[in-house]
Amino acid sequence: MIALAVFRVAAYVRSHRVYQALLGILAALAILYAARAPAGKEADVLAGSAALIVPFLAWAARSLLDTEPDRQREMSAVLVGGRGRELAAGLLAALTACVAFAGLALLWGVLLGMSAAPDGPVLAAGVALHGLSTLTGLTLGALTSRALLPSPAVSIMALVAGFLAMLIISVSPLYWLTVPITAWMSAANAGQLVARLPELGAVSLVWIAIGLTCYAWLRRTRP
Repeated sequence: MIALAVFRVAAYVRSHRVYQALLGILAALAILYAARAPAGKEADVLAGSAALIVPFLAWAARSLLDTEPDRQREMSAVLVGGRGRELAAGLLAALTACVAFAGLALLWGVLLGMSAAPDGPVLAAGVALHGLSTLTGLTLGALTSRALLPSPAVSIMALVAGFLAMLIISVSPLYWLTVPITAWMSAANAGQLVARLPELGAVSLVWIAIGLTCYAWLRRTRP
């Protein structure tokens, strides 16, 4: 299973699909950090970065899971001992790519996007938010991958619509009905990110778990 995950990451890089998400993230970060944030706004910067990269991480996960042909995916399931291991290898490979991109965004923000270094609790909250954005992007990308949505047009529209739905719902009082991306930024702007992180993190993890469970269940009936 580990060998299959490594193979998929290598295929993702060699197919040059990696540059689709990478260039998007670099452009977005360059705009976000065009000027260093003033002292005291470190939480705002980290929360904004975590929210901004979610669609690019979803694109990366979707692209990686779409790299190989359907027949090769079926053969991979046979070789690794079952569809469950094949599915886990795909998610592990996609998670690896998302972690790399999220780590790049976090380092860029900490090293180049702030006038002053964040204190310990704010930095820890920022790391946690980037972890949540990684899992959110992985989930959204998996749910819109070709194994579930064969049409590229439908897949892309579903990815964009899913992210927009998260933004719209999470700005309302019903933010707990989705991963509360906008609520992350609102809490940071209000200076409450550290205090509200357990609540927002728990809501996010619940929906991430539901999304990944749905993906695994749907893949049981699809090649």
